[in-house]
Amino acid sequence: MNHLRALFVLVLLLSGSQLFAQTPDEDLVQFSGMIVASDSLEAVPYVNIKIKGLNRGTTSDFYGFFSLVARKGDVIQFSAVGFKKGEYLIPDTLRSNRYSLVHIMTNDTILLKETVIYPWPTKEQFRHAFVWNKIPDDDLTIAQRNLDKMEMRERARAMPMDGSMNYRNYMDNQVSKLYYRGQAQPITVFNPFAWAEFIKAWKRGDFKRKD
Repeated sequence: MNHLRALFVLVLLLSGSQLFAQTPDEDLVQFSGMIVASDSLEAVPYVNIKIKGLNRGTTSDFYGFFSLVARKGDVIQFSAVGFKKGEYLIPDTLRSNRYSLVHIMTNDTILLKETVIYPWPTKEQFRHAFVWNKIPDDDLTIAQRNLDKMEMRERARAMPMDGSMNYRNYMDNQVSKLYYRGQAQPITVFNPFAWAEFIKAWKRGDFKRKD
């Protein structure tokens, strides 16, 4: 009786080990395919292909083809520079041990941090240039210098009159002649208001020589 029991247990263990050895082989799938870009449908070479959760995978060739051994239900990850990462789940209902796929990858824009390139090769030269170099004026300083009263006055004096200003000056002279026709025109040297303006200009230094 003991021999029959031992023989039964041995047969059971052998059959279980055989089933255990056959089950993984049935789940293996030769997973292959091609990877293309979404905008042009051109092949994407050298894509990293990895089985999720496992340190195992492959890389697509120059023409975008790939092939690796996986299992039913595995998640395959795709990644490449310039493209968004993608995943694909191998169906667990496959009846064949071969499965093909055309995987489409979408372009991705990668924004890198700003890189500032300085013309100084060493920190010492940069420190010396930072301390001793003359910093150029900013926009506010340039605007204030351009709007200086004395500068504006000099520019106004040197600026020639355009057509409208010449016409205005001519018409003013004609009106003045018509107004004083038949009588002597007043001499401005005796005008107190003109003398007041002259004194103010003299105090401001408008008549000083500028080098």
